[in-house]
Amino acid sequence: MTKGGINLTTTTEMLREILANLTYFGSIEACAIASRDGLLMSSNMPEGEVGETFAAMSATMLGAAETAASELNKGVPSRVIVESKTGKLICMGAGPKALLVAMTDQDAGLGLILVELDKAVDKIKEII
Repeated sequence: MTKGGINLTTTTEMLREILANLTYFGSIEACAIASRDGLLMSSNMPEGEVGETFAAMSATMLGAAETAASELNKGVPSRVIVESKTGKLICMGAGPKALLVAMTDQDAGLGLILVELDKAVDKIKEII
């Protein structure tokens, strides 16, 4: 299926592959790629979880952080990390049209995860 000269099947498959590769890291419990306005493009969520809400709220959170940092003349943040008792939510811009969001378990070390998320963001920017 094509739209505007873009092969949607291939794009969708590439996005799914990026998310599948992220879940090889046992600490990433859920991840999604969404548009900047919060529309879900692709997700890898545990059964019973709603990817649409995950994507929409993450886009709102990242947008608010970007606006706040910009208003304070601190530039655009590279990521937003929210830590709770049960896990960490990491949201990163993936170019002007997309974002990547991942949920980890509470004990996840962020070093390797952030490196892998940065690599995934670069791939998403090439695709979208």
